[in-house]
Amino acid sequence: MPEIIPIASDHAGFELKEKVKQYLSSKNMEVKDFGTFSADSVDYPDYAHLIGSAVNRGDFKRGIVICGSGNGVQMTVNKYPNVRCALCWNEEIASLARQHNDANMIAMPARFIPSDLALRIVDIFLSTPFEGGRHQRRVEKINHLLS
Repeated sequence: MPEIIPIASDHAGFELKEKVKQYLSSKNMEVKDFGTFSADSVDYPDYAHLIGSAVNRGDFKRGIVICGSGNGVQMTVNKYPNVRCALCWNEEIASLARQHNDANMIAMPARFIPSDLALRIVDIFLSTPFEGGRHQRRVEKINHLLS
């Protein structure tokens, strides 16, 4: 069964979200769009919670969120214990997020990166494996709360 890639954005990320969806579709990948569905002003948590909870439940292996800075959607989805979302603004950060942090979501800043770079970031996110090893121990400590 092919992997479905969920995606969500706010109004600031809407245009880039549409480009990412089109790009993934051109690569014969199925996309689940959690919204928003226009450039009209919305509140980013409304859409980030939809996709974050779906990834948290295990409905999807990984996902993509986009807003103006990438920060708001990243902060929202990272409230879920099974989500490890990395803010990615260049290719190396995207690669390291997968290799070292086993990121299962990426957040992109639509107002700060061009669409061609965003598509390269998506490719890296989807194709880079987690290295495991010493990084596995560190990832396991992410949800460990210190008193």
